[in-house]
Amino acid sequence: MSNAVAAIPNSSKAKQLRACMLCSVIQTAGDFRKFGCPNCEEILQLKGNSDRIQGCTSSSYDGVIAVMNPEESWVARWQRTSKYVRGMYAVRISGRIPEEIEEELQQRNLTYRPRDGKQDDMFQTAR
Repeated sequence: MSNAVAAIPNSSKAKQLRACMLCSVIQTAGDFRKFGCPNCEEILQLKGNSDRIQGCTSSSYDGVIAVMNPEESWVARWQRTSKYVRGMYAVRISGRIPEEIEEELQQRNLTYRPRDGKQDDMFQTAR
């Protein structure tokens, strides 16, 4: 596991917070633009791409969990974030990634699972 950490958002920027629709990490739109997603950057390529940030993150989410030790946290296992970096994560996220990005994921043998709490939420290697 990487020692990387997602930026912990400043509470004064709460209205600017967005959650990644793949891993559910929460950051400001500016942090997604500047650094990309600490878990999904290789897949989503959000860094410097405002259109991708708008399409692959959402400002509409429910619940926030702070994950300090992902590999040992039962909450991180329950949320399926135990392989991700330490940081703030949304419990449920409203919205879906655009179809063209879902198709890109399928071409990489990844299956997109919305994190809206309605089904098994996670992206996984296709079987």
